[in-house]
Amino acid sequence: MNLKKYKILSVFIIFLLMFPLHYVYDKFPNSLTSIFCPVNESIWEHLKLIFTSYMIYGIISYFVYIKNKIDVNNFIFDLFITSIINIIIFLIIFIPIYNIIGENLVVTLSIFYVTEIITQFISYFILKKDNIKYLNIISFILIIVSYIIFGYLTYNPIKTELFFDPINKSYGINTYVI
Repeated sequence: MNLKKYKILSVFIIFLLMFPLHYVYDKFPNSLTSIFCPVNESIWEHLKLIFTSYMIYGIISYFVYIKNKIDVNNFIFDLFITSIINIIIFLIIFIPIYNIIGENLVVTLSIFYVTEIITQFISYFILKKDNIKYLNIISFILIIVSYIIFGYLTYNPIKTELFFDPINKSYGINTYVI
């Protein structure tokens, strides 16, 4: 399998990873799963879902690339930047639609899927560029920082629409009820 075919397949892999990850905290509620998986139905927690799906996909794809001798560059940079780009594109598309029609699972999943296609297209070109070692090091640090931010804001959410869970009428890890 070449990189192009694997990138097409990766759209489905990342998308499918989101489903079990959505429920990990519900099944195993603890401080570790609260950092990596959604703890409520807020938009913020679903951004964590996107990010973690990419990181798990990254671990899987690393071994697939090695096993299949697929030559890639800027692997960690690609993983970080495409997850962030996905989050940004998702928010740009999702928030206006959400403000107009409210929560709609089919629309949300469609937006997730479209953003996956876009970011895997970008990923292909990043992985084909010449290797820039320092970008991988910086990206690894930024992945750790991102999870620190996700964890902190899960327990100390900002009282904005982004962090509001419309189902439970609360913020964060359900310790901040209105």
